[in-house]
Amino acid sequence: MKTLGYYNGTIGEIAELTVPMNDRASFFGDGVYDATYAHNHVIYCLDAHVDRFFRSMSLVRMTPPWSKEELKDLLRNLVRKVDSGDQFVYWQVTRGTAPRKHAFPAGPVNLWVTLTPQTVENTYRKLKLITVEDTRFLHCNIKTLNLLPNVLAAQRTAEAGADEAVFHRGEVVTECAHSNIHILQDGVFITHPADCCILPGIARQNLMGVCSRLGVPVAERAFTLDALFTADEVIVSSSGDFCMAACEIDGKPVGGKAPALLQALQDQSVADFRAATENQ
Repeated sequence: MKTLGYYNGTIGEIAELTVPMNDRASFFGDGVYDATYAHNHVIYCLDAHVDRFFRSMSLVRMTPPWSKEELKDLLRNLVRKVDSGDQFVYWQVTRGTAPRKHAFPAGPVNLWVTLTPQTVENTYRKLKLITVEDTRFLHCNIKTLNLLPNVLAAQRTAEAGADEAVFHRGEVVTECAHSNIHILQDGVFITHPADCCILPGIARQNLMGVCSRLGVPVAERAFTLDALFTADEVIVSSSGDFCMAACEIDGKPVGGKAPALLQALQDQSVADFRAATENQ
């Protein structure tokens, strides 16, 4: 198959599948999701992503009818059905199908999976960023389907000819529209604490592990816009962007002051991905 869609056991090309109008994703965005990449038909960091997915479900009081191992087995089997070994692997669960009513319905949840050919980003490409006031609610630690502020920020990014938007609450930087953001300053890797203002990214956690292995100090603390603009390096991370550096924010040059340390983090991140996704 060139692409694959899955909905509660039905499988087909994504363009061929349909979902019920009464799926609660339609009315409320009532669901959570997770996503990562596959290389050589091997899903990268699957355990960590499924753990986060189950944590998101728990935080919105959803009870899945399958275990973590059953979901992982399903995803692995579906990935092998797609022709390309390089895929964007996305899955979500919604709170079932029922007539529109705000309170929870009694029925089972709905599981969606989409698989599309896609490769991870070039880790060494420099990014242009813009800053956007963070107007999201205080559940950013839950990977929900409620992404309208992120969509609007992404559109502003596209219109500005940039690559990503950096959210900030007042002077404090939180994260990006679809990634985490960090800085290197005086040899220290600084990242916003994993609280309700950011999604605890798997790539963020991986980078912290890389820092530990390389002897780079890590500080989980909030930093300001001023610290962002004056940092030695500005780093963006997500499941497909392991450790990408920014060269510009709001049209102003940034970073470029710790290239050796930056490359060490990038090289190790790429090496980890390759080692984990060799044919098994």
